[in-house]
Amino acid sequence: MTDIYNRAEITLLAHRDKRAQSGYPWIYSNEIQMTPQAKALPAGTLALFRDPTGRPIAQGFFNPHNLIAGRILSRNVGRAINQDFLAERIDQALAIRCKLGLEHFARIVHAEADRLPGLIIDRHGDAVVIECNAAGMSLLEDALVGAVRQVLSPKTIILRNDSPARGLEGLSDERRIVLGTLDGPVEIVENDVTYLADPLNGQKTGWFYDHRANRARIASLSSGARVLDFYSHSGGFALAAAKAGALSVVGIDSSALAIDLANQAAVKNNLTDTVSFIEANVFEEGQRRNDAHEKFDIVIADPPPFARSRKDVENAAKGYRKLARMAAGLVAPGGFMFIASCSYNMAADRFLSEVNRGLGQAGRAARVLEQTGAAMDHPVHPLLPESAYLKGLLLALD
Repeated sequence: MTDIYNRAEITLLAHRDKRAQSGYPWIYSNEIQMTPQAKALPAGTLALFRDPTGRPIAQGFFNPHNLIAGRILSRNVGRAINQDFLAERIDQALAIRCKLGLEHFARIVHAEADRLPGLIIDRHGDAVVIECNAAGMSLLEDALVGAVRQVLSPKTIILRNDSPARGLEGLSDERRIVLGTLDGPVEIVENDVTYLADPLNGQKTGWFYDHRANRARIASLSSGARVLDFYSHSGGFALAAAKAGALSVVGIDSSALAIDLANQAAVKNNLTDTVSFIEANVFEEGQRRNDAHEKFDIVIADPPPFARSRKDVENAAKGYRKLARMAAGLVAPGGFMFIASCSYNMAADRFLSEVNRGLGQAGRAARVLEQTGAAMDHPVHPLLPESAYLKGLLLALD
């Protein structure tokens, strides 16, 4: 059965509706009456969710093939979900970034935390990258592109629909430009540093805005320091440290594309005398430098996600422990280490525990100076701990 907005109707199970009614943005498949009609619906169908008595409680996306079967868009069940709706939500998210002074180079929409489930929008100046990680959001692509043009007026819009989350939604990968052209890397300005990002071929949306505040913190400690940046990507921490007056900076990453962008940015910022980038496997290069008894005043280790699912957690724990041991061995007495995890499956307390174990194996005593997360343009949904995915530790080592 469908209503005037062409929505399917989905009813929750008795005694399984409290979470959805309390403001939780997801509805799990074991909370829904999975009738044959519901199971036959296409992934991403717009649905009206009802409580066990039949009372409407919300509308959103429905996917019978995923554990997260429902994603709530609005508690206003009479609101049409169209370009105007999407534009209003994007505009509300933009207003927050404007107040933070982050409207031009920032994450403009951070999925459920900005009440647009499964949607990421990053703004790189005149270029905007859209990432749809929910089937329902992909079905709204035309309206979404229209809303982005309406609110942000970009010259270029890139669809980067190739994240691992799409597989759980039954979606295929794609990358394409839907507005304008892209003739090469785009410039990102952050903390007085100009970076280069490739939003079409680089990792994620081309840039990691989530570490903005962490890069600024490392920069504040970098004057006169020798700095080593593992998983440097296109130079985020390394160039920030060099710009802040580091004595020397070495960035290491296995991606030739990222290293090339980092080197170009070093030239653009007149930092080639201070910073150098090396294409290498981080663990192999780290071990080589440990064997050579090298020491640095600041060591940064910001790896890609080690745990993409819950089944990966134990192997990821070993990886973070090994990384912490390797990085700690390269920190000079009295120096600093910053280590991060962007795996939301790795809980913050477990991450801290594994880092501590790695420090112990390296024979280093440490103080935790700061436990950090993502920058403010990556808000956290108060009922969804998964949205607080980024965990960082700034440590002082004896």
